Amino acid sequence: MPVQTTGHFTFANWEERAVGSSGESPKLAHASVTNTYSGGIEATDTTCEYSIVYVTEKTGTFTGMEVLAGRLDGRDGAFVVEERGSFGADGTVHCTFEVVPGTGTGELTGLRGTGSFTTRPGASSFPYTFRYDLG
Repeated sequence: MPVQTTGHFTFANWEERAVGSSGESPKLAHASVTNTYSGGIEATDTTCEYSIVYVTEKTGTFTGMEVLAGRLDGRDGAFVVEERGSFGADGTVHCTFEVVPGTGTGELTGLRGTGSFTTRPGASSFPYTFRYDLG
């Protein structure tokens, strides 16, 4: 039976660069990001890589992979999530993520799950929800 856990994360670092020509929209970019998670997921200095499409100067979509190494509800290990999301002109980001099958290690071997988060401009910490099971 799936378990739901919650918590917060903060951006520790965000480095973005344009990919290809920097002309009119749509534009491509790549971002290397580190985050810190607390709550059900405890992980510091995560590794996250995003591919971003700017449809306009302020709107677009992204996909990414993030390695979360630390603890999940008290269990030690690591896993990778695939993230997909969008961002609007007001700066709000909506994202869903799913555990990449087979990436759970340690006490997280066999982990499956999905989650989501929404970020808003001006906040320093953002809530997430994560539903998972250990098969």
